[in-house]
Amino acid sequence: MNRVLNILLLTLLIHSCQNKGEVNSSDPVNWDKRTIKYVLSDSLTHGSTYMSIYSQIYSQTEHITHDLTATVSMRNTNISDTVFLKKALYFNTKGHLIRTYFDKTIFIAPMETIEIVIDERDQEGGTGANFLFDWTIKPNSNEPYFEGIMISTSGQQGLSFTTKGIRLK
Repeated sequence: MNRVLNILLLTLLIHSCQNKGEVNSSDPVNWDKRTIKYVLSDSLTHGSTYMSIYSQIYSQTEHITHDLTATVSMRNTNISDTVFLKKALYFNTKGHLIRTYFDKTIFIAPMETIEIVIDERDQEGGTGANFLFDWTIKPNSNEPYFEGIMISTSGQQGLSFTTKGIRLK
């Protein structure tokens, strides 16, 4: 009985240490379920927001970087109005488009938050990554709020900070 238990524990240990595959920072949000199927009114207000994000930061010198997990938080601060996002584009430090999270109009319900998570092992963005969001709201509604939260832990040390989106148009 003891031998069977040891074999079972060894099997579980080996299985838990196996490589889980490549890094995929594609967000778990099902964008297709959020896509609206109708044309929005021309009377809506349009805008764009820029937000810096950090996949890595420099540590000690410009030759050493520290990887970070980034959470991109997209929030609707309206109590009764829906916010519509038309696209979310992710660029690296050199300004090259890394990925488009969605380019069809999606909705964020009143007081709802949706998030994109960029895995700590995903280093494509680098030290100067950024997002560009296009959005639409009803006139006199609150604009969507965009916030980035970067975090990393190593041993007993932790590092975290935030960034906020700024309106471009």
